[in-house]
Amino acid sequence: MSKFALEVKSLTKTIGKKTIVNDVSFEVERGEIFGLLGPNGAGKTTIIRMIVSLINRTGGTVMVNGHNLDESFTLAMNELGAIVENPEFYKYLSGYKNLRHYARMALTEISEERIEEVTELVGLQHAIHDKVRTYSLGMRQRLGVAQAILHKPSILILDEPTNGLDPQGIREFRDYLRLLASQGTSVLVSSHLLSEMQLMCDRFAIIEQGKLIHISTMNENEDSQAKALRSVEMEVSNENLASKLLKEKMPTVKISSMKDHRIILSVEKDAIPEINKLLVMNEIDVFEILNVKATLEDRFLEITNKDKKEQMV
Repeated sequence: MSKFALEVKSLTKTIGKKTIVNDVSFEVERGEIFGLLGPNGAGKTTIIRMIVSLINRTGGTVMVNGHNLDESFTLAMNELGAIVENPEFYKYLSGYKNLRHYARMALTEISEERIEEVTELVGLQHAIHDKVRTYSLGMRQRLGVAQAILHKPSILILDEPTNGLDPQGIREFRDYLRLLASQGTSVLVSSHLLSEMQLMCDRFAIIEQGKLIHISTMNENEDSQAKALRSVEMEVSNENLASKLLKEKMPTVKISSMKDHRIILSVEKDAIPEINKLLVMNEIDVFEILNVKATLEDRFLEITNKDKKEQMV
């Protein structure tokens, strides 16, 4: 058994003289949720379409649970479940009959117990015998996940799975993916919704203009933020006086915002007690000190802007 559920090596796609995906390599470990991040048009969907063989690769290899997609296509595809764009079903059939139909096409026999299991897993047991045309978008997304995992794939691949879902539906969908990962199913998910990916993923890769420019775990992302300057918000009795004092006594402290008795500073962690002491000793009351945690969006913009600057040099 392979160490990885999915291995992508030097994946490349060119159309004419234009390179859409340029030498992309990454692995998805067992039981993890791996995110592909990037703006629309970055190449995320093209990467996914090549992995699931919806379009041909110009170069590179894809391994699914140790099976080479070129050498053992049927075995590799049997280890894979996917939803690319919105899942489509026979709307005049019930959710159950749709699952039963897909089960008949599987290489391995899928029992009634397995259909009941995935139906309960995605929370559709109350509506599984209703016609799909009566389903909401969120319910169709859940049915799509049920269909994709019927055959117990090693990896589930999702392209923009939360498009069109309301906040409740997005949260439920995230919970389903977390449950799947805890049971050993790996998940590769692409999205441009960075706040949602931060809550969902264990690791992430950033794709820009067809290139993989960064890859790390969420913990590594948070550690790198912790080592850098911190963004700190302070509520004070007089923000104007506090700002003037800090500029005079601590010129290395950067003030990024000042409004309604609140100032936001960019400082090193060790400087925070010194700032508090300075303000209090000068009769400026400090009511609150908050650490403004940097988001994945902040990190994404930092990395992509850095990459753009390096390309211009």
